Amino acid sequence: MNVTQTLNDGLKRAYEITITRAELDAKVHEKLAEAQPGFEMRGFRKGKVPMPLLKKQFGAQMMGEAMQDSIDGAMRAHMDESGDRPAMQPEVRMLNEDWTAGDDVVVQLSYEALPDIPDIDYKSLSLERLVVTPAAEEVDEALGQIAESAQNFATKTGKATRGDQIVIDFLGTVDGKAFDGGAAEDYPLVLGADSFIPGFGDQMIGVTAGEERRVEVSFPDDYQTAHLAGKTAVFKCTVKDVKKPVPAVLDDALARQFGAENLEGLKGRIEARLRSEYGSAARQVLKRQLFDQLDAQMKFELPPSLVDTEARQIAHQLWHEDNPGVRGHDHPEIETTGAHTRMAERRVRLGLLLAELGRKNDVQVSEAEMSRALMAQARQYPGQERQFLDLIRQNETAKQQLRAPLFEDKVVDFVLEMATISEKEVGKDDLRKAVETLEDEPMDSRAAGALIKEPKGG
Repeated sequence: MNVTQTLNDGLKRAYEITITRAELDAKVHEKLAEAQPGFEMRGFRKGKVPMPLLKKQFGAQMMGEAMQDSIDGAMRAHMDESGDRPAMQPEVRMLNEDWTAGDDVVVQLSYEALPDIPDIDYKSLSLERLVVTPAAEEVDEALGQIAESAQNFATKTGKATRGDQIVIDFLGTVDGKAFDGGAAEDYPLVLGADSFIPGFGDQMIGVTAGEERRVEVSFPDDYQTAHLAGKTAVFKCTVKDVKKPVPAVLDDALARQFGAENLEGLKGRIEARLRSEYGSAARQVLKRQLFDQLDAQMKFELPPSLVDTEARQIAHQLWHEDNPGVRGHDHPEIETTGAHTRMAERRVRLGLLLAELGRKNDVQVSEAEMSRALMAQARQYPGQERQFLDLIRQNETAKQQLRAPLFEDKVVDFVLEMATISEKEVGKDDLRKAVETLEDEPMDSRAAGALIKEPKGG
């Protein structure tokens, strides 16, 4: 095998690889020898068919496999020897397209190599973590919301107002005919809760117990029952009771309804939840700080193909965000701009950097971590968890998309452990403004980890 470099321009590489006829013949012989014990032919016992006969009958068939194996082997040998790691799948093109049996095989191998990434001066990274301590009034506000959600209703005199609950019997008709699901007795309806057909509750405001009322509403065009979608329905309603909301009492009994031992325990849970929420938001701010400093400190050449691919994905994503009514790809061609390219360069730079940090420091996502992430996502599809899990487990791309942000977070944690981090106590409004700034500058709205393929060691 002969390898000749034909291009070395920045990260772009191209080589001409010649696999000789003798090498191909040897590979064919090797494959036939491996398969010989299983061959049968009239006049010969199994495994005793002479090699010349095997070559005559199966040589041409084996030649195609031998060529592919030889080319693949030549690529692996070249990468091992050169130390190059392609940024994307290398392009292999046969140069002697008029090849016939007995000729050497000449192919062109071209790719963009991943750049050499310099080491990080971790000590130069100076970051600030925002810390928010939940205020007592926030805990009290959350307790009030819990009490409101657990409220009861007590019979009242007078007219029903928004927020009251009415108990009704009703019979609905469409075009003069009753329909399935259009009738009920002792149905509790909270006025203003929008839990029924739009417009129904508003027409019941002001009713009193014992009153009968006719309500006319239209089903939405996208109503789940197709034959009722867009239709007008008439309901004859009888009001049996009108009730006012009575907030639940904040006591140990209420706390036990929500899984706490007592009211103090429930307050502790609320405070812990708030701390967790503030901590998650503060981590995103800290992560942006880290990415900003890494992006400013680490400068190296980027593979043009990766930048171009990422820029087109960004342009496509942002176009759809501006045109939410358009689904799929039935739209005009989307042009990339300088802003898309700059954003892509940052994402690619961070993605390559984090991937290299993970590779050098043997950062890996465990199967247990993957399983926890899988189960968390599966819970978003109640009743279809098993189908979701099977789909992900059978799809390598889907698994990589799930693994990438986990890997990114582990690499970020690795860097944060060595960086200098100070803490700053702030209010929740200050933290909210900092998070809003991240949303206004969506340079990392898609995780840099989406570009990362987690190393399998080494």
